[in-house]
Amino acid sequence: MLRPRMSLYQYTTYKGGDPSVGSIVIGGPYNAGKADETPSRKKIFVCYPQSAPEEESCAQKIFANMARLAYRRPVTSGDVETLLSFYRKGREDGDFEAGIEMALRRMLVDSEFLIRIERDPAPASAGTRPGSSYRISDLELASRLSFFLWSSIPDAELLDLAERGRLREPAVLEQQIRRMMADERSAALVDNFAGQWLYLRNIATIQPDPSAFRDFDDNLRAAFQRETALFFESIVREDRSVVDLLNANYTFLNERLARHYGIPNVYGSRFRRVSLSAEDERRGLLGQGSLLTVTSYANRTSPVLRGKWILENILGAPPPPPPPDVPSLPENGRNGGKTLSMRERMEQHRANPVCASCHSRMDPLGFALENFNAVGEWRTADGGALLDTSGVLPDGTRFRGPGELRKALVAHPEQFVTTVTEKLLTYALGRGVEYYDQPAIRKIVRDAAPGNYRWSSIVIGIVNSTPFQMRRVEEP
Repeated sequence: MLRPRMSLYQYTTYKGGDPSVGSIVIGGPYNAGKADETPSRKKIFVCYPQSAPEEESCAQKIFANMARLAYRRPVTSGDVETLLSFYRKGREDGDFEAGIEMALRRMLVDSEFLIRIERDPAPASAGTRPGSSYRISDLELASRLSFFLWSSIPDAELLDLAERGRLREPAVLEQQIRRMMADERSAALVDNFAGQWLYLRNIATIQPDPSAFRDFDDNLRAAFQRETALFFESIVREDRSVVDLLNANYTFLNERLARHYGIPNVYGSRFRRVSLSAEDERRGLLGQGSLLTVTSYANRTSPVLRGKWILENILGAPPPPPPPDVPSLPENGRNGGKTLSMRERMEQHRANPVCASCHSRMDPLGFALENFNAVGEWRTADGGALLDTSGVLPDGTRFRGPGELRKALVAHPEQFVTTVTEKLLTYALGRGVEYYDQPAIRKIVRDAAPGNYRWSSIVIGIVNSTPFQMRRVEEP
């Protein structure tokens, strides 16, 4: 077997004292022979012809198997014949595998593969007038379920149950949900759902001011993202309470990130689970550098951005959009020669009655996190002045600092669980949550309460809900 030849060009650059690789160029393999057997090839080549007369019948078996998965439904003779026509063209110009490749190219540009299509029942069917609702088929349910949990197509087991009309049986459906959640493909929930909800995707574009934060580098940026991804995945994999996202007594650190947080006795580049005390300010999402950095500006914190994020993503009560022509906060923080603290500057901003209605809700929540600077480091003063991190929740609960804010939020878990359920339902359906979805959301949260809002109970509740299992007939 020929091995690829690797050429490594390393540029020794120093960011925060750590060397990094500038680029890698890989060449080869050259004059390679037939491809080795791989797991993906084995899934495609369910048979292999031993002679020329066997080729087309083997190709039919391959296309019937692959098209069933790609189109997410039973395959018709017309589906296979279309692919065979492309196979024959590819076979004319090459060997058997060239023909298979040509047909698979055709399959991968088919609208049935690229688009998840849900067709309304025939107009003659009962209860299918425009605007009415109907229960989707088992095959459509299989697709909804797989794209929800895996961001990918259903596997053979899921399709088999759907084709036999058994997927909707309560015990079978729950067993499939738990199987899919345990599968490594459910990591898509971390990459896609958590990436959207927690703004993890934004970390790659964040550029803190290097003159203000000299220790920030790409290694720390990657560590921020990795910590939150591992933390969220642990909640899902271990089927913990959704509330643990706010209050878990652990996180995941390597030496670089632990040093940034001021946590001792963590060494090496490998991430490991690290326990946190009951009073540790780093417990839960609100103490993680990823969230704190994406809700800050390049050169300073932003109580407004952080408070707005908490209102939207924790409390589920987003503020209205700001009115036009509102002046931004002066960056120099000076007034008549006096340097103002962030709280003093925001108080001046709230003096405008137009701004006060929204900022009175956002700012106190954001100020609770002011002990964390714009890249998540702990501090007790800003510009020489001690920080005032006191505030009050919309319900009147008073707090000081991130620890008391966290306890105040956890004291009413149903509010946070409702917000997570709404976000997860939006992700599962691919549309925004509407007023008519609220009864289903309340039922999911209510049914999950006896089990302490475990992650699986929320997911099972969403899959069994009316919005997930029903569809509305399109208006003409």
